Amino acid sequence: MPNQPLNADDVPHGPGRRRRPSRWRRTLIRLLVVLLLVCGAAAAGIEIYIRSVPLPAESAKPQASTLYYRDGHTILARVGTTDHSDVPLSAVPEAVRWAVLAAEDRDFYHHGGISIRGVLRAVVANVRGSREGASTVTQQYARNAYLSQDVTVERKAKEFALAVQLERKFTKDEILERYLNTIYFGRGAYGIAAAAYAYFGTTPSQLTAAQGTVLAAVIKDPYNFDPANDRAAARTRWDWIVQAQREQGWLEQTLAYPAVNPAHAKDPGPNGPIIDRVEAELAALGITPRALHTRGLSVTTTLDARAQQAAVTQVKKRLSGQPKGLLAALVAVDPGTGGVRAYYGGNQGRGYFDNASAPRPAASTFKPIVLAAALRNGIAYESRWDGSSPRVFPGRLGVPLRNQKNLQCPFCTLEESMVDSLNTPFYSVTERIGADTVRRMANTLGVPRQYANAPSLVDVKGDPAPGKTRPDIALGRYPVAPADIASVYATFAANGVRRDRHFVDGVSTASGEPLRMPKRRTVRAIDRDVAADVSTVLSSVVRAHDLSPDHPAAGKTGSQQWGDTADNQDAWMAGYTPELATAVWIGKAQPGPIRDAKGRRIEGETMPAKLWKAFTSDALQGTAPTALPRPAHVGSPLAGDAQPPVVEEVERKKQPPKETEERSESLPAKRGLPSAGPSPSEGEGDAAAAAKEQADSEEPAN
Repeated sequence: MPNQPLNADDVPHGPGRRRRPSRWRRTLIRLLVVLLLVCGAAAAGIEIYIRSVPLPAESAKPQASTLYYRDGHTILARVGTTDHSDVPLSAVPEAVRWAVLAAEDRDFYHHGGISIRGVLRAVVANVRGSREGASTVTQQYARNAYLSQDVTVERKAKEFALAVQLERKFTKDEILERYLNTIYFGRGAYGIAAAAYAYFGTTPSQLTAAQGTVLAAVIKDPYNFDPANDRAAARTRWDWIVQAQREQGWLEQTLAYPAVNPAHAKDPGPNGPIIDRVEAELAALGITPRALHTRGLSVTTTLDARAQQAAVTQVKKRLSGQPKGLLAALVAVDPGTGGVRAYYGGNQGRGYFDNASAPRPAASTFKPIVLAAALRNGIAYESRWDGSSPRVFPGRLGVPLRNQKNLQCPFCTLEESMVDSLNTPFYSVTERIGADTVRRMANTLGVPRQYANAPSLVDVKGDPAPGKTRPDIALGRYPVAPADIASVYATFAANGVRRDRHFVDGVSTASGEPLRMPKRRTVRAIDRDVAADVSTVLSSVVRAHDLSPDHPAAGKTGSQQWGDTADNQDAWMAGYTPELATAVWIGKAQPGPIRDAKGRRIEGETMPAKLWKAFTSDALQGTAPTALPRPAHVGSPLAGDAQPPVVEEVERKKQPPKETEERSESLPAKRGLPSAGPSPSEGEGDAAAAAKEQADSEEPAN
């Protein structure tokens, strides 16, 4: 072999000689030593920090929070925990404890206060697009008992330090006992004893595994996982916890979802739904329901005392003496801020059904959305359309479409069609520009893309085109919540600018320290000129029907037919001034015929219109009137589908249907409604008897 230089590491070593480590091994050893020193220093620093955070002798006592009207001084409501009593851990069945730990901290008995597995699991969940908390039961107790709800690095660091100290001072069972006695379960129930009674009317020792799982489910979100508020979401969460227990080997028996008591109205009256909305909004901002009920917060809402009182007074006045089961909703929004100025969702208190947030077929209050989409696509409100009745359209599957009372106007402008609430011109416009275009316009103006985790403004199972939007959207056949209709009209009132609807203006702690609030979104939804033309058309509606509330105003009524009958199931009025946009709905909890105390069917232009007019006048009392914008004349007036008349002038004819006229068949709308569900338009298919009844007995709007 050729002679080659030898590396020192390659020189053979004789007996008794130690081989020197290679260069890379020496480098690795040095790095390990440095790493150990750094880790040691870090551990020492962490230990010093942990010891520097004092562990209070007692947890903070719960304090009621106060909700104020927008002036920041007038009290709207007080929200506080009054239902609380401690019980020993031995009084809580093991099955209930396991359910809570399966939901909140599966590694509770194996970590020292902080779960590395939980942190990693949360990171993976967040990467996948979902959200999962990483706080252990010990951390949650430390946060709830000793700290604020601020989402800051400093607060999280203190939470870690206190969790470690708690683990050193107390046994696991002692920590779990303290946790179960301090956690907020919703319904004003603070601790497991109060929760057992609030949900099941029993004591903790009598709770079953299934009942305990219901209570475990509400800890994460005490409002939305309460079966009284969202049964589907509560059941989904319950099923998930049951499966988690099985995976851990903590549950062998088969569970059935238990009966849960109705929510008790701790805050009776119309303020109840408002408090529910405030609580939900604060939770979305990171201020938990427990913090609201126990931390003595001061919450300044957007509600206006005068407007709210006007809403309650006028609703009570209109419903007084009316048939049992008739309900109302009213939502008023400030177009300039998006703040809710008045809100009436019902009179039963907290935890009951909120009619103002429940989607209902919007009927003809949806037609202004079609108009906005038409204007954006170059179709002027002066354009003329065939308003004949009946008409047959491709999207109607052969079912003729009629106008309310079978009104005839074969050469109508869109403005005239809006004033008379004609169906056929707006349906024709929608087929021209596309139903999806109208749906997107609705979303842009303020209708959410989903209701209860299902797409909005589309056909559902059992409809002609599940998952798709048909031109029937022009007739308001798809459900929209009154609160969202108010937001849409607020966008029109704000000259096309959409602002997030909200209930909370500010929050401060018991010590008076203000909490940071998010910046509200402001979006240019439609051009100013488009909004001006919509206002021009809707102001014509208000003038024609004598609905002016002593301020320049714009608006639209609507009535949703009950099945193929002469009755309505929903009656609407939505309108605005530059200062206030309001939606009013009248109907029943379960869709059905709505008639007044004299047996007359309720239309949008009767009770809802009167309620809207009186409320708006009262709410704006003392406010200087502001003019609506002048028309901009967007689009082409030649874009319509009507054929020019043969003679120079044609007098519009409004003819009631003949006694022998055959009624049109309705297309079903089965969004969880009875099989005799609503037909897709206002007054569609009215019989001669219905028209005669209206002419003979209905009061005019005033």
